[in-house]
Amino acid sequence: MLNFAAAGGSKRYKNKNMTNRTFTMIKPDAMKNGHAGAILDRIIREGFKIVALKMTELSQAKAGEFYAVHKERPFYAELVTFMSSGPIIAAILEKDNAVAEFRNLIGATNPAQAAEGTIRKLFATSVGENAVHGSDSDENAEIEGNFFFSGLERSM
Repeated sequence: MLNFAAAGGSKRYKNKNMTNRTFTMIKPDAMKNGHAGAILDRIIREGFKIVALKMTELSQAKAGEFYAVHKERPFYAELVTFMSSGPIIAAILEKDNAVAEFRNLIGATNPAQAAEGTIRKLFATSVGENAVHGSDSDENAEIEGNFFFSGLERSM
């Protein structure tokens, strides 16, 4: 399994730079609406380096596994169905203070409450179809990155 924060194997790298990586997904609604390119462009223009990227589709089982933390919530079944409804783009991003910086860039979960200029304000259509996922902590960024990427090595 990928040691997300320490890709390349250095404990020093992990301890020093753990907050420098985060995970994101461009969700099926943004893919269907043709916004993936604009979202990736915005991420790059905001100074994030894309260190891993792939387009894939989640089965219902894999979507359920990824969102297992929400299993007891009333929206879980709808979320799993939505996330398995079409292709997604998964990516690991790198930047100083990556998790917090990316959360600021994507905006509030509810696009009606998202700040002007944020990705969700620009591209989301509802709370449920909010264009992108962004990890909410360093720990979850590592877990989520490992879910989609294995064997990733830090380029030197």
